[in-house]
Parts: sequence; C-alpha cells; structure tokens
Amino acid sequence: MITLNDYLYSGDTVLKILHSYAADLRESAKERKNTIDTAHSNFLVQIIEMLEHNDFLTSQSNRIKELYKYMTVQYPYLAFTFKGRIKSLIRAEEKFNGYIVEYIYDYFCKYGKLPTETEIKSKLQCFRDLVAYRIVISLPKCHLKEGESREQSELDLLYEVAEILPDFLEERGFTAELSGVPQDEFSDRLSEKVRPYYRDYIAVTRPFGYQSLHITLYDNFARCYTEVQLRTKDMDDNAEIGEANHFGYEKRQESNRTRREVIPVGECVFFDEAYERVQMLQNIDLSEIDVNMFKAIDNRMINDGCGLFRGRQILPFEHLSRFQNDLID
Repeated sequence: MITLNDYLYSGDTVLKILHSYAADLRESAKERKNTIDTAHSNFLVQIIEMLEHNDFLTSQSNRIKELYKYMTVQYPYLAFTFKGRIKSLIRAEEKFNGYIVEYIYDYFCKYGKLPTETEIKSKLQCFRDLVAYRIVISLPKCHLKEGESREQSELDLLYEVAEILPDFLEERGFTAELSGVPQDEFSDRLSEKVRPYYRDYIAVTRPFGYQSLHITLYDNFARCYTEVQLRTKDMDDNAEIGEANHFGYEKRQESNRTRREVIPVGECVFFDEAYERVQMLQNIDLSEIDVNMFKAIDNRMINDGCGLFRGRQILPFEHLSRFQNDLID
C-alpha cells in the first residue's frame, strides 16, 4: 500500500511530493484494479492543478475582491475581513481517507453489509472545500445607538450580506449550489430565493456552539468548487479560539475515523487502506519529517511555509470602518 507518509522524509517540495504520490498511486491502482485509488489519485491531481496553474486563483480572488469593494462602499461603518485558503496537503489527505472510513463504517452499521465500490466512489464526489473564503464582520461600538444590541445588529447585517451574495457572485461567473438542507433548518431571515443555497449553522447551531453561514459555489471560469463562510466576529472567535475551535473539531473527527471494531481486518480492502492512511497521519511526528519550506519543533509549534499542514492563505483583505474613533466628520 502506498501512503503519503512514504514521501515526507526526502526534503522535496509539496508539489514534488504530490506529483510522486499521485503518479505512484495511479500506477498501483492500475496494477491492482483499484478504482478507489484511481479516484484518490485524481483528487491529488486537483490539488496539483491549483498549485501549478494558479491563474484561476488570481482570477477567482479578484472576483471575490469585487464583493469586498462593494461592501466597503455599502457598509462604510462596518469592520470586516476577507480571508481565503487552500486546504493543506495533510488535512486534505486525511479528510479524503476519513470520508472512506466513516462512510463504510456507518453504512455497515446501518445495513449490515459493505457498500459497493461504486457507492464508495460516489461518496468521494462531495469534497468541495479545497478552496474556501471566510467573511467576518464586526460593528464598531461608535456606530451603535444607545440601547442597541451589537450582537443583534451584526446578525442583521450578516444575513443582509448573505442575501446579496449569491446573485452578486453569479454575475461574476459563480453558480450557487443547492445545499440539500431541509427547509426547517433555516432562519426566516433568509428569503426563499436564497435559502436553498445555504447551510445555516446559526439557526441550527452545531456542537460546541459553532455558528456560521456556509454556501458552496461552482466557479465556471476555474471549473472548480469553492466554499464561502460568513460569520460575525463573536462567531469567528468561538470557531478559532473558543469551544468550537478547529483543533478540537479535528480531534473529534479523529475519533470518528478510528472506529473499526465492527469491520474486521481483511473484510474490506478499501476500508483497511484508508483506515491505515488516516492512522499514520494522525500519529505522525511533524518534527521528524523533512519537507522543503516546512519546520516543526513539535506538533503544535510549526512554521509552515508551503501548505503541508496548515492551509495556504490566498486572499487577505481587511476593511476598517472609517469611524472607529471619536473623530466623526
């Protein structure tokens, strides 16, 4: 079995690692007639295309930036940030294999049998957040009227931005994807026109208080999917440094991906190999690997200059309200 870990000790760049891993995985898939590994190799090629032919990222970020410019004019009293990222290689690899593990395990528990190879492959089509953007808004205190709730005002503004976003970006080459979420899991703050495109984790808060609005868009110019998240600063604080922080989220996902008691070793080669790849990544000592532009003292103190473990930032914009002090003209 070929794993990403096999390539992390040669001093190569992330791009070289991706090329070698994807090519070897594809060759192995042909020899073993393993279509899941073929899908896996194709998934890695998507990441390679992003890194090698990144003109589409420039085009995409420029079109997203038009929304940023619109908001600076429409909401001059609002503070907000736009951030974009490409999912890191290790996170993407773990998530891809984690999907296989979770899907096969849950399927077996539900139906008492293993899914077919075709069913497993269809599950792998839902990976649509390799590129993602986050919009975080905050209303400075100087703009609050006496007795006005900052939390409520920010929530009103967040849903207002969410309302205009699909049409605004569709005019610039994006197509909003239906979320498939039941309509009773939405706030009535969203109109019927845009409601079907969002996953409203504010109306239906996720575990540990995670709140955000998520929408998936297909970029018709770049021919890829991207996700946009909208949050207030309080929501973002909870997601970044609060109970819903990403480290805790990853730890909970790790727990789901370590289940195998109902599926004995040797029962399903696709489960066994995906499970082993996940285990190897979860147990890796980042301080021992040798990847160009990456250095770690341990698994927390990391200087990642290549997007191996932490996503690359591709669009950092910050707009500050013109009136965040007492000098109001």
